[in-house]
Amino acid sequence: MSKEKLKLTKEGYQKLKDELDHLEKVKRKEVADKLKKAAAQGDLSENAAYENAKDEQSSVETRISKLKGMLKNAEIVERDKNAGWVQIGSKVKVKVNGGEKTFEIVGGTESDPFEGKISYQSPIGKALIKKPKGAKCEIETPQGTKTYKILEIS
Repeated sequence: MSKEKLKLTKEGYQKLKDELDHLEKVKRKEVADKLKKAAAQGDLSENAAYENAKDEQSSVETRISKLKGMLKNAEIVERDKNAGWVQIGSKVKVKVNGGEKTFEIVGGTESDPFEGKISYQSPIGKALIKKPKGAKCEIETPQGTKTYKILEIS
């Protein structure tokens, strides 16, 4: 059974690598120091600082493991600048509800709607992906069906 690759932009891949590096080289040491200091306080059975540090250690190790798995399964997707359609890495200017919005289509783990970054797996991303400039897409939203017209792709 093959697992689907995690599609990421080069920037998204680097961001995950940087987070992993920070957790392994900095955060692990900080948590180890907290554990050492808490353990030095004596009775561990009623030591809240020790329990908190153990919880934090578990959290850090879980995230490290998850990041390693994501990076191992990652596929860096480079945008073909000569393609005439929306793809991962594209910035897309659309007309919707009489106004204009700009989105960057990114991998699922990179999405940040507040920065205009939407996943290619989101409803809007799925509707826009592989569409050319000038195409119209109807997208179901909680507020009803909206029509997006692609004005620019860069």
